[in-house]
Amino acid sequence: MAPFELAEPHTLSEAIALLNAGDVPVRAIAGGTALMLMMKAGVFQPARLVSLRRVEACHAEITVMPDGGLSIGAMATLSSLARSAAVKQAAPVITQTLKTLSNVRVRNVATIGGHLAHGDPHMDLPPVLTALGAQVRTLSPVGERTRAVADLYTGYYETVLADNELISEVIVPPQSGSLAAYLKITTRAADDWPTLGIAVSLQMEADIVKAARIVVSAATNTPLRLEVAEQTLLGTTLDAVTLLRCGDAAVSSVELAADAHGSAAYKRELLRVYTQRALRQALAVQL
Repeated sequence: MAPFELAEPHTLSEAIALLNAGDVPVRAIAGGTALMLMMKAGVFQPARLVSLRRVEACHAEITVMPDGGLSIGAMATLSSLARSAAVKQAAPVITQTLKTLSNVRVRNVATIGGHLAHGDPHMDLPPVLTALGAQVRTLSPVGERTRAVADLYTGYYETVLADNELISEVIVPPQSGSLAAYLKITTRAADDWPTLGIAVSLQMEADIVKAARIVVSAATNTPLRLEVAEQTLLGTTLDAVTLLRCGDAAVSSVELAADAHGSAAYKRELLRVYTQRALRQALAVQL
């Protein structure tokens, strides 16, 4: 691994100033679980790393807001999310997802801000947070911005974030009355990278679907909402016929990529089946 300078600012403002370094290859590092692997492989060779581990403790706080939504500081570790009573209360699908998100060693150091900013389409939380309608708050030299998690990704390992822009907070809106689930399919261990991930969120009135979000990941370059499949659910009851029609619509509305985890044809069948399974699981969990 090539030598590099390590800076350890104590505030996000100081970190952002250090990132604004012109032509010098510089990168922020939080937990470093993904970035260090890229550096060891020679994929990325920064001249400077700006560590965020010493920034204000408030950026790791997790709280339920007065409206019932969830505020998650970007430096909160995935383990702290998994243990958080606030997360379990406001969005239990996140707690459930974290049970098979990598291993405990990674979760102990990886942060939610780094997890989202990395841009890897195999990450588990981006599709879940997209299905929940979550937003990220970011800071840069030009000020603060708020974006939907759904709008964060532009391509494989690509995001809309500027080089000197940092995620400071994740905001999950109130989920009262919603039904949500996330399923991932792996070819090896349950906590391995997913071959395909599918997140769903439903708003029901009695037995009728009033709103739906269905998000596929891992088999696509970015987490992707399946709006055609969502439309098949509106105004219906989730009986076997509706679920089958939704699975077919999910497959027809997206192009899936083949990789070492499976062919495109294999993933299409996974998507068809697991869209239906995720919806069935969501029905069994009332927030």
